[in-house]
Amino acid sequence: MDGGASDTAVDAKTAAETAQRKAWDDEARDSLHILPLSSIPLETPGLQHARLIKNVRLQTVVEMFRDAQTGSGQVTARHLPAYFESYKDEIERDLVKLEKIGAASSFDVYSSRIELRRLNIDVNNVESLTLSDRKKAELTSYMRVFTRPLMEYVYGTEEVQVADVTDIIQLFANPNRDEALRNLRMMADRLDIGLNEIPQFLEEYGDIFLSLAYFRKCLDEIVPEVQRFVTWMGEIRNSAEVKRDSRQMRLLDEIARDLTDISTSITGRFESFDNRSKDFWSDINAETFRTIRELISSHHVTIGGVLCGLAVKMTLWKHRFARGGGGPNRRMEFVKSEILPGLSHIKALEQSARTGHL
Repeated sequence: MDGGASDTAVDAKTAAETAQRKAWDDEARDSLHILPLSSIPLETPGLQHARLIKNVRLQTVVEMFRDAQTGSGQVTARHLPAYFESYKDEIERDLVKLEKIGAASSFDVYSSRIELRRLNIDVNNVESLTLSDRKKAELTSYMRVFTRPLMEYVYGTEEVQVADVTDIIQLFANPNRDEALRNLRMMADRLDIGLNEIPQFLEEYGDIFLSLAYFRKCLDEIVPEVQRFVTWMGEIRNSAEVKRDSRQMRLLDEIARDLTDISTSITGRFESFDNRSKDFWSDINAETFRTIRELISSHHVTIGGVLCGLAVKMTLWKHRFARGGGGPNRRMEFVKSEILPGLSHIKALEQSARTGHL
C-alpha cells in the first residue's frame, strides 16, 4: 500500500472513531440514565472515559466500556479502586463525589445540573450537561407549544417560522416591525427588566421550557410502552401456572396498578405545567415567570427519576422479549426479577411529587 492510501485509511479510521465517540457522547447527553464522567472534575486518569448508568434495578454502576461484541463492562463504585491501584489517593477522593452523584434518581442533564451544583461543581459551561443539537431539533414540535404564544404576543401572529429559542433570540434582537418593538418594550416593563435584558430572559425561558419539552417527549415515548407491558403481563393471568398461586395473581395486580397510577399521575403533572404556562401569557409579569420557573425546576428531579426508572425497565423488556411472547413462567420470572426491584422507589418518587402544589 502506498503512503497516500495508508494516510487515507488512517484518516478514515480516525473519522470513524470520532463519529463513534460523538454518537456515544450524544447518547449520554440525551439519556435519562447515563452520566458521562467527563462532565465531572475527577483526579483519576482513565475515569473520564467511563459513565455512570442506572441499571434495571435502578442501582448506579460505573460503565467502563461498551461495544456490540463484548457488551457493557459494569462495576460498582466501591470496586473501582481495584482497577486503579496506581491512583489510590485520587480514586478515594473521586469516590466521594461518585457516591454522592450516584444517589441521584436520574442522570438526565437537568437533574444532573441540580445534583452537581449541590456539590459546588460549576455546570454552566459543561457541554455534556446540555442536550445534543440532534435532540433539540427533535424537540422543535414540542417547543412550538411554548414559542407560539411568545410569537403571538410580540408579532401578533404565529406564522413567523422559528426552529428553536436561538432563532427567537436573534429575531427579537432585531425586531423588524414597529409594533413588535413596542410589544417588546411592554414585555420588558411588565417583567421589570430593561429592553436589552430581553435576550437573557428569552434564553432562560427557552431553557426552562426546553426541559419541559424534553421530559414531555420522554413521557410520550414511555407511557405507551408501559401500557403495552401491563397488557403483556396481564396475559398470563389466565394460565394454569399463575391461576393456582394467589400470591402471584396479587403481585400482578399490584404491579399493574402501580404502573398505571404512576403513569396517570405524571401525565397529570404535565397538564398542570401546560395550564400554568398559559396563565403566564395571560398575565405577564416578573412574579408569574419566577413562579412557573421555580415550579418546573422543583419538579425536575422527581420527573427525571420517575421517567428514568420506567425507561430502563421498559427498554430491558423490549430487548428481552423483542417479539413479545414468552411462556407464563418466563414472564413471571422477568416481572419478579427485573420489574419489581426498584418499582417501590419510582412509586415513592411520584407520590412525593403529588404532595407539591401544582
